[in-house]
Amino acid sequence: MQVALGAVYAWSVFRDPLIKAGGWSISEVTFTFSIAILILGFAAFLGGLWMSRVGPRVVGTTAGFCYGLGVSLASLSAGRIWVLYLTYGVLGGLGLGLAYIVPIATLVKWFPDRRGFITGLAVAGFGGGALLTAPVAASLIQQVGVLSTFALLGIIYLVMVVAAASVMQNPPQGWKPEGWQPAVKQASERASQDFTLQEALSRWQWYALWAILFLNHNTRLKNLSIERCSNCTDCDHGLYVAWKA
Repeated sequence: MQVALGAVYAWSVFRDPLIKAGGWSISEVTFTFSIAILILGFAAFLGGLWMSRVGPRVVGTTAGFCYGLGVSLASLSAGRIWVLYLTYGVLGGLGLGLAYIVPIATLVKWFPDRRGFITGLAVAGFGGGALLTAPVAASLIQQVGVLSTFALLGIIYLVMVVAAASVMQNPPQGWKPEGWQPAVKQASERASQDFTLQEALSRWQWYALWAILFLNHNTRLKNLSIERCSNCTDCDHGLYVAWKA
């Protein structure tokens, strides 16, 4: 699931081919990625609230259909930039946001003894999605064109995310690995109570964490969306180094 979702970081692979195919400007094409990331942020917030009620499987499956269809339907955007915005940007971004929280929130419940490791592993899968997708997408663009590539990749993403979501479930209430007890240091580093959304929003720590994440992702994603490989200034396939940042 994370590899399929992380493919969004390979957006820069599509930039030049879209500019050439649609006759659009760089800023018009790049705005698609901006919409997707903006929607991702809001959808992740809503997805977390929804998952606490219905569980990871429902949210993940819904996300897979939104994400896969959003990418696939972007193939219908020939000459119509607004279609690209609505499909890849809005619908695809919605799927990304809903799915983003699912694996991480589920895994830390199953592995309370290895929370840092399992979270890092999940995030690595997300980042690795661009590393795997970029060369595949570049090859497909050369063979079938950028719009047909959207159609093919969208179907693949849908299958991958829905398949992964179908096996996800929360552990039983109070579950922990057999024989495991948190060390004194681990227990002291964890919050002594769970906060409601309203309680969290009333504390400065919430805003500090939000600001750190905002600045981190803003800088990284800005570079991802516009950075061109220094060795590909004249490339016809428009391959960018999506993982450079």
